[in-house]
Amino acid sequence: MSKEIILTIEGLEEKKQELRHLIEDVRPEVIRELVEARNQGDLSENADYDAARNRQAEVEARIKEVEAMISQAKIIDTRSSKKGEAKIGSTITYHKRGSDIDQVVKIVGAVEADPFQGLISNESPLAKAILGHNEGTIVEVKEVKVPYKIVIKQVK
Repeated sequence: MSKEIILTIEGLEEKKQELRHLIEDVRPEVIRELVEARNQGDLSENADYDAARNRQAEVEARIKEVEAMISQAKIIDTRSSKKGEAKIGSTITYHKRGSDIDQVVKIVGAVEADPFQGLISNESPLAKAILGHNEGTIVEVKEVKVPYKIVIKQVK
């Protein structure tokens, strides 16, 4: 992970909370599981011990991954730029041309993206089309099988 990680301030806080949880809660729990499994006797045929070791490896890998994300994070300040211009960290209300149904998304870095929560990656075709444009603009979403146009109604 030598690439810059784009995070909003909220995203950075979430990663810090996740790291604290992993270090303060999950890691000690895994250590207890390892101790209990060792106390069961022969380690060569101990499935609980193998499972605890695997979980320990997963937890330690995730800790390193989150630490790397935090250390390489580029924090996006949503307050700095022109009002009404779509940028990373903006919440966008839009609708497809020919439809009256509004959609609301927030553009975030790829690490924070969760389409089910309305958080789309700045690398997605929709975000690429929206970024840098203002309210009232009609833009074409390309890089999809069937390109379509949207109307940006509101940028917060």
